[in-house]
Amino acid sequence: MSLNLRKTEECRWDILSLGEVMLRLDPGDGRIRNTREFKVWEGGGEYNVARGLRRCFGRRATVVTAAPDNDVGHLLEDLMLQGGVDLSHLIWRPYDGIGRLSRQGLNFTERGFGIRGAKGVSDRAHTAASELKPGEVDWDAIFGKEGVRWFHTGGIFAALSETTAETVIEAMTAAKKYGTIVSYDLNYRPSLWKAIGGHEKAREVNRKIAPLVDVMIGNEEDFTACLGFEVEGLDDTITGIKLESFKAMIEQAVTDYPNFKAVATTLRDVVSATVNHWSAVLWYDGEFHKAAQRNNLEIFDRVGGGDSFASGLIYGFLADKGAAAAVEYGAAHGALAMTTPGDTTMASLAEVEKLVAGGSARVDR
Repeated sequence: MSLNLRKTEECRWDILSLGEVMLRLDPGDGRIRNTREFKVWEGGGEYNVARGLRRCFGRRATVVTAAPDNDVGHLLEDLMLQGGVDLSHLIWRPYDGIGRLSRQGLNFTERGFGIRGAKGVSDRAHTAASELKPGEVDWDAIFGKEGVRWFHTGGIFAALSETTAETVIEAMTAAKKYGTIVSYDLNYRPSLWKAIGGHEKAREVNRKIAPLVDVMIGNEEDFTACLGFEVEGLDDTITGIKLESFKAMIEQAVTDYPNFKAVATTLRDVVSATVNHWSAVLWYDGEFHKAAQRNNLEIFDRVGGGDSFASGLIYGFLADKGAAAAVEYGAAHGALAMTTPGDTTMASLAEVEKLVAGGSARVDR
């Protein structure tokens, strides 16, 4: 059940992500409801993984997404260009003047502080990426002619519309045809499923996708809401029961879905919006591997921590560092990403490797 990755020399891309990329409007130290200015970032659960692999880990990354052909869409393009991810598979949608048919997704997100948790308000209906549908992308050309070592997508994109879920399945089927490893982050967002059937619809969609996944990623809420796994003890944030409950959940998952070659999850205990206990666990080839426990981790901006975990984990496998090291790279990269603003990583490979090796926060000069 080991991961057999395609050779680097036969592939143009190390990582391909499929998903929506939004503009994040960040009020900084203030709140959405009363700010007078926003800082703009780009971000999206699936894209963040590819960007992390490109900017932090130096891997060849591309993304399949869509944007409206107007100034707002081109602002997104400009931000993604700075991120270094290849945009040759970006689909431009015609703009009708006011966005009746196609528009750019927006995500208003405030960071939270202390007892006030982070908060996100999405404005993403009828977006360009939500219109992606089967038959629109030449997956044979991407996975076959160009070549891709690893394909990543997730439950956020699958929840956007009936056609995006179908597009995920089409892309995964093509990826597996050409021997590309497929990873999927369940990434359950109640706001996305609320109006289309809630947990029941999420499970219907994700249970169709799960049999095509090699590496499944998600936290306790994701596995429960999206796949229906119920395990006692997951709410315990004091003792070791939570880890053991995760292990029980993962064992259920790999029994029900024997195609899973690896299952990974972050272990996060929220003390406050700005202090978390943080670790991660990976099941691979019949064994569990737990990353170093980082208690009282100070959080600047928690958004994107899970995506950065995923990119570090994937890097570990792409670089053939082994399962135990892969989960350490993931946990370290996720921790570092949460020390800076925005959805995407600002960490370097040297910083990740220093943290993996047990380095401290002493000044570096």
